[in-house]
Amino acid sequence: MAGRDVAHWRRQPAAVLVGALFPVLLLLMFTYLLGGGMVVPGGGDYRDFLVPGMLALSMVFGVEATMTAVVTDTARGITDRFRSLPMAPSAVVAGRCLADMAASLVGLLVLMAAALAIGWRPAGVGSSLAAVGLLLLLRLAFLWIGIHLGLLARDPSMVVAVQILVWPFAFLSNAFVAASSMPGWLSSVAEWNPVAGTVTAVRELFGSPVGTGGGWATEHATLLAVGWPVVLTVVFATLSVRRFQALSR
Repeated sequence: MAGRDVAHWRRQPAAVLVGALFPVLLLLMFTYLLGGGMVVPGGGDYRDFLVPGMLALSMVFGVEATMTAVVTDTARGITDRFRSLPMAPSAVVAGRCLADMAASLVGLLVLMAAALAIGWRPAGVGSSLAAVGLLLLLRLAFLWIGIHLGLLARDPSMVVAVQILVWPFAFLSNAFVAASSMPGWLSSVAEWNPVAGTVTAVRELFGSPVGTGGGWATEHATLLAVGWPVVLTVVFATLSVRRFQALSR
């Protein structure tokens, strides 16, 4: 199932290229157009503060692409054909997730290469690999969310709604500015955003500025960077398999 999706991308690579280059565009815009007016609480270069945040957000962007693929398969009757084949129900959704994880890894490496090209430097090899692992763990969780929403969707227009909602969810975190710089209640919401724990943990691992202030969620960022994705993956992977099984009833 994963090979099927990869074969589609080989024949039509535009979607993968756009998905990989869009975060690079955002990185360049925020670095060179807005970065001059940004101040990192506690000191530090804003570029170094921004890059880990953009790496985490790139793991959130593209959920709608996964959802679109699932909805399209359902609309074309391909999902019905899969259900008639002698395979485990989990194979269809897990194959989709595996293929998207491969594409996500490529996109992550492209964004890191762009960050290195503009002067960002991580702290060390071991800690950088750990940071990449946390980023991919976050991606895995959001891919399962996208698969589940795709199985629930009856109308492709729902994909547009999800795409719109991804933006405020992504921005309501500490990816672009420190949560401590926000108003009290908004700061708490940003700190407990599932993305925020990964952003802070990845900043620490890369040796980037973290920003001052923050509550329990900021102080235990690594715990949340593992806990949030694991919980989301277990919940939505289970729901996705059950939803796929229910389609045949």
